[in-house]
Amino acid sequence: MVMRRRISYLKLLIICLTMTTIMGMWLHYSASNCHCPHSVNNNKNNNNNAVAPRDTHVQKPPQVPREEKDEEVIDDGDNKKWGPHKLAVVVPFRDRFEELLVFVPHIHNFLNEQKVRHKIYVVNQIDLHRFNRAALINIGFIMGRDEGCDYMAMHDVDLLPMNPDLKYGYPEDGPFHVSSPELHPLYHYKKFVGGILLMKREHFEQVNGLSNMFWGWGREDDELYKRMEEVGLQIFRPEGIETDHTNTFRHIHDRQRRKRDTLRVGSQKELQFRRDQITGVDTVQYSIVSTHKMKVEGAVATIYNVKLDCNTELTPWCNHQK
Repeated sequence: MVMRRRISYLKLLIICLTMTTIMGMWLHYSASNCHCPHSVNNNKNNNNNAVAPRDTHVQKPPQVPREEKDEEVIDDGDNKKWGPHKLAVVVPFRDRFEELLVFVPHIHNFLNEQKVRHKIYVVNQIDLHRFNRAALINIGFIMGRDEGCDYMAMHDVDLLPMNPDLKYGYPEDGPFHVSSPELHPLYHYKKFVGGILLMKREHFEQVNGLSNMFWGWGREDDELYKRMEEVGLQIFRPEGIETDHTNTFRHIHDRQRRKRDTLRVGSQKELQFRRDQITGVDTVQYSIVSTHKMKVEGAVATIYNVKLDCNTELTPWCNHQK
């Protein structure tokens, strides 16, 4: 009887050892084939980059929405709802950057108030010749005409309209002289047409634009008056303006810093008073070096850097130095 119990205990012990061995082998096999994330201790090849297990019970701080800044509104002045006509504001230019920074937003806002479709063309002379305002205006007219503008404003950069009753609308009947002699701050003679003059495309082409022979300052407007008079164009001027020459316009030119080039050389003295029968918008010679868009306080202007060609046989004074 005792013998049988010993045998039973022995069998039971053998069975337990066998089961323990099998369980151990099964646990080892399961662990080696597990695809769970490695712990810090099991990651032998990347101990320094071990990542602690996520604590799903930690509360994250609330996400604050990021404020988006409003982009600056850019208005090119060409609102087609304002009518069929589009104005080319042509600015003959050289070395007056600080004046341009004032002019562009001022004239842009002034025209927007009147609902005048427009584009600002700054024709910048970058060659070494003397300044030729008339030739630059001819170039600006060509630019505007080719881009669909049906009338233009020959506009000095240093002359800012201040009275909202000064109208820049389409000059159907004839050239409209905005800065008329009784309103301009400096020039008051009867035949003066400088400063700001509006002309529709057909009339500008009818007089063949301006003479290209005027190198230096002055007289090109007086020659333009002769052209308009010759073809019978009537010049219109503002009416009912309650301001005068002291406050209708703001003149921002600094005579001390930028002295006028009034030098007259050789036959230039005599020819400046004659009607030029040779040159005009159809003969202006130039090259466009570069074109740039400039944005000032939301207003946009296009700057054309141009080089003028000079016929030294016709106008030898284009390169004369003081």
